[in-house]
Amino acid sequence: MHLFSKRNMVLLRELTVTDFKLRYQQSALGYLWSILKPLMLFAVMYVVFALFLAMGGDIPNYPVYLLTGISFWTFFSEATTQGLQAVVGRGDLIRKINFPKYIIVLSGTISALINLFFNLIVVFVFAIVSGVRFRWTVLLLPLNILEMYVLALGIGLFLGTLYVKFRDVGYLWEVGLQLFFYATPIIYPITMVSATHPFMAKLMMLSPMAQIIQDIRYNLVTDQTETLWSMWGTPLAGIVPIGFTLIVFAFGAWFFAKHSKQFAEVM
Repeated sequence: MHLFSKRNMVLLRELTVTDFKLRYQQSALGYLWSILKPLMLFAVMYVVFALFLAMGGDIPNYPVYLLTGISFWTFFSEATTQGLQAVVGRGDLIRKINFPKYIIVLSGTISALINLFFNLIVVFVFAIVSGVRFRWTVLLLPLNILEMYVLALGIGLFLGTLYVKFRDVGYLWEVGLQLFFYATPIIYPITMVSATHPFMAKLMMLSPMAQIIQDIRYNLVTDQTETLWSMWGTPLAGIVPIGFTLIVFAFGAWFFAKHSKQFAEVM
């Protein structure tokens, strides 16, 4: 069955809306948590790393710079986690209705994308209040978001398939997210690494998440942001993170399609 058939589009919309509503069900602040969560994390990290440890003093509009990184990392974390839990969470639906199973993972990752949209409104408000001067590069943000979404979706499809049979994957991914968070220049500038270990900084920038987040900061916040392209000095360096993203997505989609017919039997 084709994804864009009327039946599948209706199902995708209903599952996405349901996922988004269930996330904040029975909470006093409801949908406000989609904005408050990254803001609270930003406040803690700004006080600790910017005020106490004096990080980012050489970066223009560092608060916006930091908030941008946290907002997009939050999206990546939510999208991959939602993708991981999607199939198991909808096990009852899978047993009752015959439909393309990847719609479940799509709905979970799209609900995370909706959260990102609200967070971006806050980021833009912060940027305007902070006096960020937008350049034409802000028009490239949709491409950055698309690259991150494709990466998150590929990981979600792969992990969601494994999680059906191996629940340990959920715990391992929690640890993995923490590891990748600190291995990505989110709370610290990549220049702190390049100042003492320049080659290590170059290797870190080959990570898709590092490349995407730094590109977003360059396009939105300040052109003084170090990017993969500026550190390696050649556009060919982009082959590594972009190629890796496409490989992860293709493998995740293939792996999911291969095992999706057995989901109802395994769960």
